[in-house]
Amino acid sequence: MSARLEDIEHRPWPLPRRPWIMAQSWHDLLFAHWPAEAEQLRRQIPEALAIDTYNGQAWVGVVPFRMSGVRLRGTPGVAGVSAFPELNVRTYVTAEGKPGVWFFSLDAANALAVAVARRWFHLPYYRAQMSCRERDGWVEYGSKRTHGGAPTAELITRYRGAGEAFAPQKGSLEHFLTERYCLYAADGRGRVFRGEIHHAPWLLQKAEARISVNTMTAAAGIDLPRSELLLHFAKRQDMVAWAPQPLGR
Repeated sequence: MSARLEDIEHRPWPLPRRPWIMAQSWHDLLFAHWPAEAEQLRRQIPEALAIDTYNGQAWVGVVPFRMSGVRLRGTPGVAGVSAFPELNVRTYVTAEGKPGVWFFSLDAANALAVAVARRWFHLPYYRAQMSCRERDGWVEYGSKRTHGGAPTAELITRYRGAGEAFAPQKGSLEHFLTERYCLYAADGRGRVFRGEIHHAPWLLQKAEARISVNTMTAAAGIDLPRSELLLHFAKRQDMVAWAPQPLGR
């Protein structure tokens, strides 16, 4: 692990004893969050997972970013495969005392990564035509799903960080939405898996965003409220991940 990843004091539970299997870096992340009705989300989440709420309120997030350095443990990144944009639609769940992330969808501009993630990690990845570039201090981001048989979904936005970076305080909404150290997924037979991850504490900024098109949540069967969305930006996060394990192990 890098020096930053060796910091474990902030973790809510110990690292897994087995070796991690994958590393990657996330760049230029926009966390766009809306309050959501837990009952609406419940229909799409396995019963083994409890919807995690903050002061009784469930949340749904749309998170565009780009990745680099995607590699398996002990291997270098491969040109043309290890860096690409990604976009996820997510909410927050908990099981066996471990709060984590549930993904309604993940879109990526890399067909190999989509195939591997769907097979090995049981995640709902979809192929998409995507672009991500910085211009005049703004990140210009576009994604249009191209995966055969999947619901159409598109995001066009531009965003940037605003103000000084800060570490979310434990117990705050920002901490609840970002400081997550596992993800949950289900396979075709309904078995639920937990994938452990590790990263340094998040450094966030408030964000500005202009969203021209967003059908990502509608494609997941989620109706967004008209209330003002909550926006945060993170410049970079390095992480490692472990192979997913069935709940109860």
